[in-house]
Amino acid sequence: MRKLTYLVATSIDGFIAEAGGGDPTSTPGFFVNEGDHNAALLRDYPEMIPTVARPVFGLEDVPNKEFDTVLEGRGSYEVGLAAGLDDAYEHLRHVVFSTTMTEARGKVELVATDPVEKVRELKREAGQKLWLVGGATLANALRDEIDEIVVKMHPVVAGAGMPMFGGEFRPERYHLARHEAFESGVLVLTYTRIES
Repeated sequence: MRKLTYLVATSIDGFIAEAGGGDPTSTPGFFVNEGDHNAALLRDYPEMIPTVARPVFGLEDVPNKEFDTVLEGRGSYEVGLAAGLDDAYEHLRHVVFSTTMTEARGKVELVATDPVEKVRELKREAGQKLWLVGGATLANALRDEIDEIVVKMHPVVAGAGMPMFGGEFRPERYHLARHEAFESGVLVLTYTRIES
């Protein structure tokens, strides 16, 4: 069965974007955009680079290493649309969850039904892992289905904003399976679910 990985960039205090959402990479000072962590992330997760930017990084012919499907909520999808990208991840199967959108552009698959049922269906299919790119509401809805969390923690305190999970207080323990620290101050922390 395929696994669902929540691979997300966050501040030290656990925020993934400003409170209203939007593109966190365009917020000055929110994330460390340059540094030695970038080469490692490109090595380990080349598929996370949007299709239009892959030639810039020399990734146009690089196969997907971990994921073949990307999942996101309406807010995350609209970040790409605002940048003029109908489908930011043409090199992946792209699934967007929304109950308010009536159509998606390009090859994007729009799902208006229960995200848990859809993810369970996707997990039963053959293929690589599923990548949950965001956002907080969808991550909370899929919380029980997330098998692995990869946190790209940037050395920044935001103070407020959109949390990694937008939901109720329900502590759950995860196992730290891998960690890497970089001169840039970024930590990449991989956690796996502890089965009860």
